[in-house]
Amino acid sequence: MKVKYTNIAVENMDESVKFYTDVLGFEENRRFNPEKGVTIAFLKGEGESMLELTEGMENLDPNMKGKNGLFMVGLEVSDMDKTAREIQDKGIKFTRGPIDTPNGTKIAFFKDPQGVQIELIQPP
Repeated sequence: MKVKYTNIAVENMDESVKFYTDVLGFEENRRFNPEKGVTIAFLKGEGESMLELTEGMENLDPNMKGKNGLFMVGLEVSDMDKTAREIQDKGIKFTRGPIDTPNGTKIAFFKDPQGVQIELIQPP
């Protein structure tokens, strides 16, 4: 398992993208609106590292209203079904998934003891 990305909930997307690109040298890879009131930007770092910024997080998760900062860590796995079983066998309950997405990626979500969301990702 390897860290695929880290997601940070932000209040101002343009300001945050400018900070991470101008100050830290990330490159904006893509920006899109998966749902009304939500903007996501992927920023590429060195190698395969990615940083995901999300504005309007409260529109995806009402518990995030007024909260910014670390929201989610994405972990790439090679076998979603096997990994999901192993995690569930340890008493962890998934909050969503596993789900097959339209592009063939499999995803699943659960939370760590502090409430940080963990996303498992199996690429197509």
